[in-house]
Amino acid sequence: MARRRPQSCAPFKADVVAIAWTLCSCLLSFGMSPSRAAEGDIRTPTDVTAPPGASAPEQPATAQDATTPKEAATPKQTTTPEVQIIGHYQTGIETSDAASEGSVTYKLIEDRPIMRPGEILEFVPGMIITQHSGDGKANQYFLRGYNLDHGTDFATYVAGMPVNMPTHAHGQGYSDLNFVIPELVSRIDFKKGPYYAEEGDFSTVGASHIHYFDQLPYSTGLALVTLGSYDYTRALVAASPAVGDGHLLMAFEYQGTNGPWENPEDFNKYNTVLRYSQGSALRGFNITAMAYDAKWNSTDQIPQRAVDEGLIPRFGAIDASDGGQTTRYSLSFAGTTPVSGLGGPQFQVDAFIIGYNLDLWSNFTFFLDDPVNGDQFHQADRRQIYGLRPNLAWAGKLWGAESTTRVGLQLRYDDINVTLSNTAARQFVSLTRQDKVGEGTAGVFAENATQWTRWFRSVLGIRFDYFNFKDTSSNPVNSGQADANITSPKMSLIFGPWSKTEYFINAGYGFHSNDARGVFTTVDPKTGDIVEPVTPLVRTKGAELGVRTEIIPKVQTSLALWVLTQASELVFVGDAGTTEPSRASRREGIEWIASYQPLPWLLLDFELSLSKARFTSTDPLDPSAGDYIPGAIPVTAHFGAAVQNLGPWSGAFELRYFSSYPLIEDNSVRSSASTLANARVGYQFNKTWSAHLDILNLFNTQANDITYFYTSRLPGEPLAGVDDIHFHPVEPRQFRFTVTARF
Repeated sequence: MARRRPQSCAPFKADVVAIAWTLCSCLLSFGMSPSRAAEGDIRTPTDVTAPPGASAPEQPATAQDATTPKEAATPKQTTTPEVQIIGHYQTGIETSDAASEGSVTYKLIEDRPIMRPGEILEFVPGMIITQHSGDGKANQYFLRGYNLDHGTDFATYVAGMPVNMPTHAHGQGYSDLNFVIPELVSRIDFKKGPYYAEEGDFSTVGASHIHYFDQLPYSTGLALVTLGSYDYTRALVAASPAVGDGHLLMAFEYQGTNGPWENPEDFNKYNTVLRYSQGSALRGFNITAMAYDAKWNSTDQIPQRAVDEGLIPRFGAIDASDGGQTTRYSLSFAGTTPVSGLGGPQFQVDAFIIGYNLDLWSNFTFFLDDPVNGDQFHQADRRQIYGLRPNLAWAGKLWGAESTTRVGLQLRYDDINVTLSNTAARQFVSLTRQDKVGEGTAGVFAENATQWTRWFRSVLGIRFDYFNFKDTSSNPVNSGQADANITSPKMSLIFGPWSKTEYFINAGYGFHSNDARGVFTTVDPKTGDIVEPVTPLVRTKGAELGVRTEIIPKVQTSLALWVLTQASELVFVGDAGTTEPSRASRREGIEWIASYQPLPWLLLDFELSLSKARFTSTDPLDPSAGDYIPGAIPVTAHFGAAVQNLGPWSGAFELRYFSSYPLIEDNSVRSSASTLANARVGYQFNKTWSAHLDILNLFNTQANDITYFYTSRLPGEPLAGVDDIHFHPVEPRQFRFTVTARF
């Protein structure tokens, strides 16, 4: 069998898109629809009730978490039913432009237990979040038949700032959400597919916008302490008092744990947020400062044979010196104001500065490449990010129909220093490559939303993106400067509602950027072989048919049929400092979500996602390889139940499932399926004090967070190594007890 590289951080996945456009071409004669669930859109949920004795939450009044220009100028309809939010999702009739689009309310984040902060994205229907390393490293993301690695092809924003990082030391699009404080999240807006003009790089599969409160719900402040299994400790203090004409949101968080690992994780995290907000939904602003610092030891994936032979226990490590440290500092501004003299348009702007550092030590092949020192490597990333995102929206008439036009500019510049070196026990051995990269992007989009009739609305959009790359590498032959651009049309058509039912047709072009180092690499830094540079920007295409209905009382449900295809692309592998070829692929599937509130105190949510992922071209390195895509999960499902305000009691139960998936192209090696359950029971003592107990992995299931198949070598094994399954186990059952005071 051919020697395989580890897939942990750059899974073997295709990234150029050549979607079956037959569906889209037959739709282009139609129009499109105004987006209701815009970034700043917020509505008062019908299921939000304060704890006993507490006052109901005030709604945000300023830019980030209030009505955006897009919604403010949305054409009014002749009959607009009251927006109802059933359960934990805002997925009602006339709230979005696609059946797969919606919002997660903060009640869901408040009600459900999670193990790590990044798992709040698992509330996006169909999303699976896992971890193959220490708690300070970005999670692994899976959605719509994609192993998204640490964020590739799924764009994420927090408080108006992008999280995905291009040309990252560990992998393109790296998206670390460990700096998020769940108690500050007001909602999560999610989208699937390349149908939205405002979404650019990394958004082929989808995008999420995580919003923070301007004012805390229920009270002016809170303090909580959590103690749990394996030395887990967490403390949070937050407050949002009135200051001048606005409010000052302040939060400080500490978290620490050793985990169940034989090599104690010694994870320590410090997190701070300051936000000053002022004004109203139409004229207001906020300024937000964040600071985050974390250090950890990591137990990465281990070979199955090492456990079977008794060399290490299931929660053991081969290289106990793996680990990392990271920092993130940011300052951002968000503001919105009406513009006089131009027919009443709304102007909104986001601006941000981010400083980021990461040091990551990993060893996935152990003693395969270097039988003496071992294969540990150090990835270092130092960067500053600067961004500006203004947009303008105005309402008018288009051939007599109510219409909204929105235009926007999105500027970003990353000043990056990335290093890849070989290490032993975190000590330098040799340099693989070092690069100073400047990557600038400018995106311009325009979108028109028109309500043509009472039952038909449309959205037509177009986007143009320009990239400039400059790389000064430690090997001059791998240096260079280049630019690239790409244009992406978008379309959505919405029909209805009839009998409380809407129908959706969505189609669009998207794109995905490649690591700037791969654009200029002509000599492999590890082997010295001649390699072909990669294409800077890769075309993607997608289409979707959907339906959403509330015809059944107390039930909201949506069904979406989707397709995404990709042509061919070379993927930069951060772990190796070089590129690997991938192939053309096609993914198609179906998603179903439903929310049901049978009783005022009981909320039920269910979601099911089925997908089929296949390569559609021959592997240039191995023509005999099969057409299965390693890491593509075909079935995911989730069930959640929440009990709210049943007297002083509350509770939650959730069940998450993902199926077996291929680990190799011929499907001869597969992972095992995983089913996990979490539970919570809570009690409200009075308006100030409450407590809850979380039980994570309720049934103590022995499953794997993630599984790979590749070649590695342990001491004493053949120099060519052994092909084997490598896995990172799910953490065993653990308890976390939290006491909260609101003031």
